[in-house]
Amino acid sequence: MKFDIITIFPQFFESFTKEALISRAIKKKIIKITPHDLRKWTRDNHETVDGRPYGGGVGMVMMVEPIFKAVSALRKSKNTPPRPSLSKRGVRGEFRSRVVLFSAKGKKFTQATARKWSKLDQLIFICGRYEGVDERVAQYIADEEISIGDYVLFGGEVPAMVVTEAVTRLLPGAVGKEESIQNESFVAGVLEHPHYTRPERIKIDGVMRRVPKVLLSGNHKKISDWRKANSKSMTRENADRI
Repeated sequence: MKFDIITIFPQFFESFTKEALISRAIKKKIIKITPHDLRKWTRDNHETVDGRPYGGGVGMVMMVEPIFKAVSALRKSKNTPPRPSLSKRGVRGEFRSRVVLFSAKGKKFTQATARKWSKLDQLIFICGRYEGVDERVAQYIADEEISIGDYVLFGGEVPAMVVTEAVTRLLPGAVGKEESIQNESFVAGVLEHPHYTRPERIKIDGVMRRVPKVLLSGNHKKISDWRKANSKSMTRENADRI
């Protein structure tokens, strides 16, 4: 799966792509992550990507033209399989690609969205900066406008990393034990039960804190019942994240 990230700070992704499971997924050729410097698609000597907002106001707005050129180029990339291509399910079909604009006013990103996007062949991310992005990008270029939460960030680079990781985890071979994906949070409408590991006992603030005895019993039926009893049902707030 291809992740093409349009940004004015491509260096943000250097450590992200070289560490932990993301790095392993790249080495195993499960994913390919390519940051693209938006300034490559500018046409002036200053490589201008932003301008003053029409109507006045504070801050600068990212221009539509470089973004349009970038998205057009990435959709026609020489690394993009020709249409039609062999889909992940082994059926002859279209190369599946989505263009995502990260924005504080976008639709909330959820685990359900991650599952849906994990079936695609390419995700093109547009990382906004400054005061915002020309609205024509959301209206006519991006397929979806996405937010990762009800707060404002400096730009779309961190959301791009969040979504890349959430989607990559769902790709076959990206996680060592596939069953861990099936049994994790946001599955079957419940949140995961509490987890414990060694040591069995530890003193915290003068009080001895122990692992629940049932987890040490070796009785799988009792352990299963305890885990079910201690798994939280999805609240309305949590359910919005699925």
